[in-house]
Amino acid sequence: MSLYAGIDLHSTNSVLAVIDEHDRVLRQCRLPNELPTILKAMEPYRDELVGVAVESTYNWYWLVDGLAEYSYRMHLVNTAAVPQYDGLKYSGDESDARHLAHLLRLGILPEG
Repeated sequence: MSLYAGIDLHSTNSVLAVIDEHDRVLRQCRLPNELPTILKAMEPYRDELVGVAVESTYNWYWLVDGLAEYSYRMHLVNTAAVPQYDGLKYSGDESDARHLAHLLRLGILPEG
């Protein structure tokens, strides 16, 4: 099974979403911005993760570099070019993380 992850990164915490090839959410959680904690949350999906999409916010480097060091295939997102769903009813960190994973799965994630 192919899995895709999106991380909505903030200054003190991040929201992780892991989806499968049918857009089913397998894991979604808010985590403190601590590399060991994020690695532990992603470990059960490690072998099946095709990639991890992370927003290119001002503080992206520690997370992207840290996950890449553990052999995760990283995708740095050009957030200014991310298309949003038309008619999106709910918006927030959880939906943003899922949306990044969804765009990665479709192969249309704008990267920076």
